[in-house]
Amino acid sequence: MGKYSRDRRFACLLIGLSLVQTGCGNSTHQANSSQGNSSDVQVQHVFIVVEENHSYSSVIGNSDMPYLNRLATTYAYAQGYYADTHPSIGNYFMLTTGQIVTNDDGSSTEVNADNIVRHLVAAGKTWKEYSEDLPTVGYTGGDTGGYVQHHNPLSYFSDVRESSAEAQNLVPFAQLAADLANHKLPSYGFIVPNDDDNAHDGTLAQADSWLQAKIDPLVTSSDFNTPGGGLLIIVFDESYDSDTVNGGGHVAWVVVGPNVKKGFTWAASYQHESTLRFMSEAIGLTDFPGAAATAPDMEEFISGD
Repeated sequence: MGKYSRDRRFACLLIGLSLVQTGCGNSTHQANSSQGNSSDVQVQHVFIVVEENHSYSSVIGNSDMPYLNRLATTYAYAQGYYADTHPSIGNYFMLTTGQIVTNDDGSSTEVNADNIVRHLVAAGKTWKEYSEDLPTVGYTGGDTGGYVQHHNPLSYFSDVRESSAEAQNLVPFAQLAADLANHKLPSYGFIVPNDDDNAHDGTLAQADSWLQAKIDPLVTSSDFNTPGGGLLIIVFDESYDSDTVNGGGHVAWVVVGPNVKKGFTWAASYQHESTLRFMSEAIGLTDFPGAAATAPDMEEFISGD
């Protein structure tokens, strides 16, 4: 797995609860329960791409996903990462509110819970949700064409629906290329492929090709790929329905960026609330919504931490 030999992985299993080994870890990780202990290494931009409905074992090491696996072994990935629930929508909300909120994929109810947008605005940070097949800027309605509402969590928030200014940050995916070209990347970006490109309806190979074509320009850009530039997380929302370990099953989580430890993996257990905390800390936020406030941090993946 990655650059680690069979003997190395076996050694990690024997180490068990030890946290002192480089490149392997235990299956549990103590949360940094006090808010305000943000990472020493901060970046200008954080992005997340959410893929759909596949297990860790079907993704990591799969020859149908050469690009994602190259990112995983070049940068870093988590061996013990689990989704929170089934079906999708609760995981998207955990990634952005620190709460499951609902398990009804058909819900269109406005969400008043504390959320990442509220914290970004309070801190003076910029944000955008880049959604493939979004029909118009600021759209907060239901499914239409290739657009799937429940994969676009920021569009539910009262902070967005009740503010015409904030709603303008819900943009079609094509806006990412324009923002990249104009050096106007936001502090926080939530990237949503459509169901053909996120492995929900399409194949893993198709999802991988989309990542290489659409996300690699971000990864290789000067605004992202310089120290202190950017941090990108690619994560699957949930595993197969039959995999209910820790709620949503074992899924792949890959982190990319110039400040990420290269060729690194870690075996501690994390879930989506840790990703929410990690992204928030990376851009300098010091308090976090919901379960992110007490979730295990993921600073092991950053060089210097």
